[in-house]
Amino acid sequence: MTQLIQYASLRPAPWKNGGGSTTEIMVFPPGAGFDGFDWRVSLATIAQSGPFSLFPGIDRTLALVDGDGVLLDFGGERVVLGADEPVVCFAGEDAVHATVAGGPTTDFNVMTRRGRCRHKLERQEVRGQQALARRSGTTLLFLADGESLTLRSEQECIALVRFDAVLLSGEREWRMEAAQASVFVVDIVAA
Repeated sequence: MTQLIQYASLRPAPWKNGGGSTTEIMVFPPGAGFDGFDWRVSLATIAQSGPFSLFPGIDRTLALVDGDGVLLDFGGERVVLGADEPVVCFAGEDAVHATVAGGPTTDFNVMTRRGRCRHKLERQEVRGQQALARRSGTTLLFLADGESLTLRSEQECIALVRFDAVLLSGEREWRMEAAQASVFVVDIVAA
């Protein structure tokens, strides 16, 4: 099954603490809340400094999509999610405090429930045509940067614009085509 998720059709939800907003791209099972999902993919806009919500039993990966970056304080360790380190992985039960140095940032957020599934996020640069490297039967492709991208198989042709995503399942082979694009490829594997 192939499902195009158009960013223009999604609506952001404000955080309870007022420090940002989240736009859910996909959740499995469909319609699951924070206590019942196996995996969840979203965009988060961090507008103000403050603590992250705790998600015990969840593995998380954040990738910078837009903005100057954010300082993440894990208590004894600090990481700058920015151009030099655009991806960070951590446990959802970790106490994390975000400090916004410049303007707001937009981050791609992947969460998987430990014991049910796990994920791997990879950034791929596309110039011209190339094969989509997948490592599982369930893959979500997200157009993080670039004006447009075309995704093709022998049976389908899907056009994406920035922040659109496609959920791919099954073993079909796909090719990507773009003048210049950065994509995040998220593979979900059962535990």
